[in-house]
Amino acid sequence: MGFAVSREAVDARWKELQREAHPDKFAAQGAAAQRLAMQWSVRINEAYQRLKDPVKRAAYVCELHGAPVQAENNTAMPAAFLMQQMEWREALDETHTEAALEALLAEVHSARAQCLAELAQALDVASDYIQAVGQVRALMFIDRFATEVRNQLDKLLD
Repeated sequence: MGFAVSREAVDARWKELQREAHPDKFAAQGAAAQRLAMQWSVRINEAYQRLKDPVKRAAYVCELHGAPVQAENNTAMPAAFLMQQMEWREALDETHTEAALEALLAEVHSARAQCLAELAQALDVASDYIQAVGQVRALMFIDRFATEVRNQLDKLLD
């Protein structure tokens, strides 16, 4: 399974693994087997939480290949992306209508889709984990900003 996997595929695999490791399946084998199954269930759930989110999944793949994202320590981004951030922030500050906020959100979603495509290329095709780290950091910003836009939209609609 590569980076560019559908959420449905991740969900299906999680359900399959949960069925296999469910503690009730091990009831006849005693308490020790049930405890072990419970530990596996917890680990399966932890993995699912990481893998179902494409940003967390990409960060994990990068870390596995020796390229940790370190978003809290490394905020370097290309100048063009920084300019885009500034433009979006200004647009959000100046936007006061539902239509304008929805248009901004659509633009952000489009940028997210493009970033995810570039990330899939970097991870699954080029195996360029250093480039992928930059895309992960960009996605982290895009996701935070999209949340801010949605929050602004919710306030406007209340």
